[in-house]
Amino acid sequence: MFEGFSSGRVRVNGVRIHFLVGGVGPPVLLLHGYPQTHVMWHRVAPALAERFTVVCPDLRGYGDSDAPASDSTHAPYSKRESAEDQLELMAHLQFDHFAVVGHDRGGRVARRLALDHPEAVAKLAVLDIVPTSAIYEQLDQARATSVWRYFFLTQQFDLPERLIGADPAFYLRWTFAEWAGNPDALDPAARSEYERCFDEATIHASCEDYRAGATIDLAHDRDDAAARITCPVLLLWSASGIGSSYDVRGLWEREATDVRGQALDCGHFLAEELPGPVVSELLAFL
Repeated sequence: MFEGFSSGRVRVNGVRIHFLVGGVGPPVLLLHGYPQTHVMWHRVAPALAERFTVVCPDLRGYGDSDAPASDSTHAPYSKRESAEDQLELMAHLQFDHFAVVGHDRGGRVARRLALDHPEAVAKLAVLDIVPTSAIYEQLDQARATSVWRYFFLTQQFDLPERLIGADPAFYLRWTFAEWAGNPDALDPAARSEYERCFDEATIHASCEDYRAGATIDLAHDRDDAAARITCPVLLLWSASGIGSSYDVRGLWEREATDVRGQALDCGHFLAEELPGPVVSELLAFL
């Protein structure tokens, strides 16, 4: 899927992060979402690599990266810690100034990276999310029904872990069917890789990711309430997904000073459902 890319695994910020790197040119960091791995970029990364050096890691807790132990604060899975992983990974690769593209959970890590390390992030592209605080603040019956994972996965250990772990493959299939505008657009080989990596450790780590989102991440956001993302920001989102529930551009304009982007006619998995338009938008932006 990633012809011409090489793989590596390096210890940064106390965890071993698995990554692929390929291409030549200015550096671009691609961060995947839940419940996936770097493989979600298999239709985008090779096209970007014709003009950029593309780095595709697995976030901590996902794929073939380490899933560190957590604690009652959920700090090991805060977006701040995950962002630090990626900053140190890029430093290891000798990149101190780079663009970041994040989908879903990876978008939240990318956002925190831009807030905590503005000197490092040249441009930020965020795919199909709104800020976490908006999800909890703008709840109504329809939204609560569609974002139920923000309440289910945040329950105390080990209720969600046991329920998901009873049949992880079914849970993944159901998730892809629920979120995708066209589930058949997801490559069978990619699906197999997601299933391979969705083991007990990843199930727990991903729950901790969401628990952090509902606790320590919100505390960090409150502490940084006056902060703004100063680099250019590109937004791409699903017209039938979050675009039908939130004012995506308006919410991000509260957080960033330079925002552009548009809705796409697909489901949640933009990079796999509509790779052509996603690549075109990213090339024009980057």
